[in-house]
Amino acid sequence: MDKKELAEFLRRRREMLRPRDVGMTEGPRRRTQGLRREEVAQLAGMSTDYYARLEQQRAPQPSIQITTALARALRLTLDERDHLFGLIGHNAPARLQRSEHVSPTLMRVLDRLDDSPALVLTDMADTLAMNPLAIALIGDQTRHTGLARSAYYRWFMDPAERLVYPEEDHEHHSRTQAARLRVALTAGSDTPRAARILAELREQSPEFVRAWELQEVAQRYDESKTIVHPQLGRIEVDGQVLFTDNRAQTLVVLTTRPGTESHSKLELLSVIGHQQLTP
Repeated sequence: MDKKELAEFLRRRREMLRPRDVGMTEGPRRRTQGLRREEVAQLAGMSTDYYARLEQQRAPQPSIQITTALARALRLTLDERDHLFGLIGHNAPARLQRSEHVSPTLMRVLDRLDDSPALVLTDMADTLAMNPLAIALIGDQTRHTGLARSAYYRWFMDPAERLVYPEEDHEHHSRTQAARLRVALTAGSDTPRAARILAELREQSPEFVRAWELQEVAQRYDESKTIVHPQLGRIEVDGQVLFTDNRAQTLVVLTTRPGTESHSKLELLSVIGHQQLTP
């Protein structure tokens, strides 16, 4: 770990970003050049003290998870990300395989979306990033670990996953998840993991087996769906997607039709965020 070069690299990259570049509000009296340390720490999900010690050459070696979070927070390109990994003393993730590093292009779009729920998914249905409105609508999907990081796995193994959708839509979602897993198994960025999920679901979920035996294949995200919010009830959304060149990551933007009850509910949700609507 090259503490001196790492500290300089982090400071320079931080100073090159403006709050608007990462979806933050820039106040009129702001004097700091670039982002503040506490803002980078917030974006990376770490303590301000720990980040400050990195820039002061006093911190121990960050883990791979923290290094990945730093690269994402500073909106690094792949070349810059690989350089950061090298300075910290880790091998950079392979570029042609599944990566935790969200495409900078997708992140730039995500940062600017504050009136529509949006999230970044991998072709394994792992959620890499969400904006605050998406978290308020469907919950924090980035918190899962292990095989449960994949929505393909969670749909059949975690009953809580189904609370987001009406019961009459469950069969459709089951078939969709199985069809998308089939694509990931043969042409995805992490086929060994897809195979592990397949083996586990075949053993544990008769419902998955029935859906799998239909031999359906699909890669697209549903264009329209109904979300069930615990306080606001049903919200009808349309999904628009933006892919990276290799289609390994997808930005999904959920919108509602103006003038509808669902649109009014989403506007209310954007105001209240995570606050509880009822005692």
